[in-house]
Amino acid sequence: MYTHNLDPVLFDFGFLVIRWYSLAYIFGILIGWWLGKRIILKRFQNVNFNFDIKEFDNLITYIIISMLIGGRIGYVLFYNFGYYLSNPFDILKIWEGGMSFHGALIGVILGTYWFSIKKNIPTFFLLDIVSFVAPIGIFFGRIANFINGELAGKTTDVFWGVIFPNIDNNIRHPSQLYEAFFEGVVLFIIMNLVLFRKNYKTGTCSYMFLIFYGIFRIFSEFFREPDLQVGYLFHLISMGTVLSSLMILAGIIIFLNKDDIK
Repeated sequence: MYTHNLDPVLFDFGFLVIRWYSLAYIFGILIGWWLGKRIILKRFQNVNFNFDIKEFDNLITYIIISMLIGGRIGYVLFYNFGYYLSNPFDILKIWEGGMSFHGALIGVILGTYWFSIKKNIPTFFLLDIVSFVAPIGIFFGRIANFINGELAGKTTDVFWGVIFPNIDNNIRHPSQLYEAFFEGVVLFIIMNLVLFRKNYKTGTCSYMFLIFYGIFRIFSEFFREPDLQVGYLFHLISMGTVLSSLMILAGIIIFLNKDDIK
């Protein structure tokens, strides 16, 4: 058993506060950007369309903006719509927290699609690269969730359980670490096994990411406490399970139509 005593703030200079959660975003984006460019140069040297590697730098800007907007809108719509309907100006208070992974995912997909159309680059080529590096950002994000003592798991008696004093004195599953392992480490391994197969087909990383993230997230939801303001839908399933099920469905649809992807 471990009693959580980690400080979400790394440095506090008074005029500037550096939080672990902010660093998770920064490191996830920087490493994803660096690795994405290496993968393009190493794995996709002979694509049958014109692609300037510098365009990937521009794509990152689109991804950052769409991720933040999508993550915030997703949280508002999926997890606290009633509150923000009564307090619409609070939607802008991102510094108070409240981001949704599924909303960020939708935002990134739309942002990447818009960029691909604008630059005349095959959409799934870009989405495959984004899918490949996404587990890195997810890993850092879930570790930051644990450091913040948020999104804690259900009560348990397992010996590796954690007490989060900012929540209560119960021993809980460190579900953030479960998600960091499965949605981050394991999913990244799967992406590597998929991308570096012979005769790789465009779109494979995209639908494999949707399917396996959905599976791992649903598994983690069994150990994760649902958001208090949402609880269980129909007293049965969490919002995360519903949204992840839709991810799996979307992945299956792409798989069934994979022969049409260019």
